[in-house]
Amino acid sequence: MKILKRLLILLLLAIGIVVYLNYPKLTIISGYASKNMASGVFVAHRSAASMAQNDNNVPLIELAETEVNKVNKWASASVYGLMNRKAIYREGLGTVLINDDYDKSKPVPAPNRIQTKDTIPYPYGQANPKDSIFENVDRNQLDKAVATAFGNPEIQKTRTLLILYKGHLLAEKYVDGFTKDTPILGWSMTKSVLATCYGILEQQGKLDMTWRAPITEWEQDERKNITLDNLLRMQSGLEWDEDYSKISDVTKMLFLESDMAKAQRNKKSIAKPTDVWNYSSGTTNLLSGILRQQFRSHQEYLDFPYSALIDKIGMHSMVLEADIAGNYVGSSYSWASTRDWARFGQLYLDRGLWNGEQIFNPRWVDYITKPTIHSDGTYGAHFWLNANGKYPDVPKDLFSCNGYQGQYVFVIPSKDLVVVRTGLAENPDFDVNTFLSEVVKSVP
Repeated sequence: MKILKRLLILLLLAIGIVVYLNYPKLTIISGYASKNMASGVFVAHRSAASMAQNDNNVPLIELAETEVNKVNKWASASVYGLMNRKAIYREGLGTVLINDDYDKSKPVPAPNRIQTKDTIPYPYGQANPKDSIFENVDRNQLDKAVATAFGNPEIQKTRTLLILYKGHLLAEKYVDGFTKDTPILGWSMTKSVLATCYGILEQQGKLDMTWRAPITEWEQDERKNITLDNLLRMQSGLEWDEDYSKISDVTKMLFLESDMAKAQRNKKSIAKPTDVWNYSSGTTNLLSGILRQQFRSHQEYLDFPYSALIDKIGMHSMVLEADIAGNYVGSSYSWASTRDWARFGQLYLDRGLWNGEQIFNPRWVDYITKPTIHSDGTYGAHFWLNANGKYPDVPKDLFSCNGYQGQYVFVIPSKDLVVVRTGLAENPDFDVNTFLSEVVKSVP
């Protein structure tokens, strides 16, 4: 009995130390756990057990205990009974982490969706892909590349993979529990979707990237010279801390703020525009707020990404999640099937042309792939680049949408390739260079 008591005391002491050291983070931990769980269950239609065992089974987040209410569509989480947080599902808007600002009696508009069925083969339509045979594709090499992506599941943690070549489905593979229809959280791949809305408005003659950001509070200080281009290139010179390991600007925004468009808006200038490059999720959500300003009503803002882009190219599985204030969380929260993420990549490979309609100007691709000063050739305008050979064995014209834990949409124009990989691990655990180099070797 004495040994058991001592073990119990040691266990309680260990728990106490963990809580003490991480107490300021508990609201972030429980917020992440509840939000991720709610979206996984109600947006991706996955089981709570799978979400807990895999997606929330990461350092610190694993400390949270979650509860799911399928009838009322919410999930809550706490850490040893402390800092309980709740995320609720809203039709058409995904889930949102609520706080004291949330008014459940206030009507919440949802985006209007126009989702049509057609007989056009995937990826340009909703019909099944064609059986395409390319005599110049090395199938053995392609199989090797696919095997490489899934080779060590405990370390690489690849979940889904899809390869398009010249607009045809070349290969796809899914682990158990995932299918071609399973929505995947894109995390920061959402940034590229949000940026594309700007490209569409530019194509429509409604915006110019050289315009100064329309922020009233900036008109009387040094921030007045910040342009839309500066924001899209993450070179505004505004203060921002993108550190997910602590309570920082980005974690406070994602897990505490009601209006995420204000997080970067309220930051001071620490450098002149273009003097520094500083990756900022707050900047993307500021751009989401600026996008909202371009429309006469909230409903028009909610409808625009779907009518002008998402549903227009058949990404019917995609859901953009919004904050309490009704802004799309363009930095982080969009869900789409692997096939639909590949459609997005194909749109860029085709330089904005989709079934005969120019969604955005072809020059937009040149714009987003132009390396941003001080990014060491790794960043354009809300897209990542290989301009300086970050992936040495992959063509330098590669550009991509990248998301936390290794969500990728790679576009390689010189090889007519779009490659989508999703999972729970990124470099170095998932070796992007080795995998992509093997894919590239399979095509001429």
